[in-house]
Amino acid sequence: MGHVVVVGAGQAGSSCVAKLRNSGFEGQITLIGEEPVPPYQRPPLSKAYLLGDMALERMFLRPETFYSENNIELRMSTRVDAINASEQNILIGDETLHYDDLVLTTGSVPNRLPASIGGALDGVFVARDLADVDAMASRFVKGAKVLIVGGGYIGLEAASVASKLGLQVTLVEMAERILQRVAATETSDYFRELHSSHGVDLREGIGLDRLRGENAVEGARLTDGTKIDVDFVIVGVGIAPASGLAAAAELIIENGIKVDAHCRTSDLHIWAAGDCASFPYRDTRIRLESVPNAIDQAEVVAENIMGAAKDYVAKPWFWSDQYDVKLQIAGLNTGYDRVVTRRTGDAVSFWYYSGATLLAVDAANDPRGYMIGKRLIEAGKSPSPEVISDPETNMKALLKA
Repeated sequence: MGHVVVVGAGQAGSSCVAKLRNSGFEGQITLIGEEPVPPYQRPPLSKAYLLGDMALERMFLRPETFYSENNIELRMSTRVDAINASEQNILIGDETLHYDDLVLTTGSVPNRLPASIGGALDGVFVARDLADVDAMASRFVKGAKVLIVGGGYIGLEAASVASKLGLQVTLVEMAERILQRVAATETSDYFRELHSSHGVDLREGIGLDRLRGENAVEGARLTDGTKIDVDFVIVGVGIAPASGLAAAAELIIENGIKVDAHCRTSDLHIWAAGDCASFPYRDTRIRLESVPNAIDQAEVVAENIMGAAKDYVAKPWFWSDQYDVKLQIAGLNTGYDRVVTRRTGDAVSFWYYSGATLLAVDAANDPRGYMIGKRLIEAGKSPSPEVISDPETNMKALLKA
């Protein structure tokens, strides 16, 4: 059956090796990760884990014993230095490890502030992995002043946790509104009001000019000239695909590691899945940064290694937890020209249309609206905007129309 080596021990990597064994793969499997712990859930890191509501062991995707019990070699604290595609091996220090199939589930890396504006000062953090969150956890004390740079979902979730713990939170977003890159004005307005009601000092259209301090951050100067004192900084300005290893191996890179419909890279024996992979979607090519995509895509890779020749058909969905609000997103809103709002009690959802075609739904504390919207989108059904906005509409009946 050969040797499958999976590089990247996150959600995608763990899902791939589990699917291989569950599907009857009897060959050798090696899962390699740079972190010193088994694969774990990332979403709770900056929320439940940071709040102290979830222990580390509860975040493990599978018990550590799962890997040995299923004859999967889990190599932690291990960095892969290079891929020798022509020889089908990887280099780990002085060690050469042969593979028959190589799966790259290397994920993504957070964008950081340049050192030239203070990004290297002590007290400046990103919130991407366990070490990041552990490093900043002791700073979350009541009354501390935190500056959050970036008004996307990462920054807003960090603001939510900091506010809950009694910190003084200032969030700056250089675009004219929060969530501008990923959501409609209606969704931005909803979350602006939510954060303002919890005391977050939210400043839109204002960026960070530079951070102040000798060795540790002490303050910040914003692009409008304002100076503020800060105890620490959280940077949430997006992530980039971790495609350096693949690029050095001369795999084709196109907004991440380019894969075909089967999730195979430009090399016959190398596959990719998760945040690091860009794949065909309808008439374009996309890269999805989400847990569901990482799981589904990695499982398709496992099936195809075993000969399924199965296309990966993405069903995009995402979520974000902020205060007592759960935002659930179905579909991709790219190309929308109209947004319709539906309210039922405390539940609100925003429905994105391109012409008469339903593209996506942002549902805040509206699990019913989310589930119906998701099923409509996946079925290619598009109720009229007027029907959606009417609070008297029987939403479930739309699925049978």
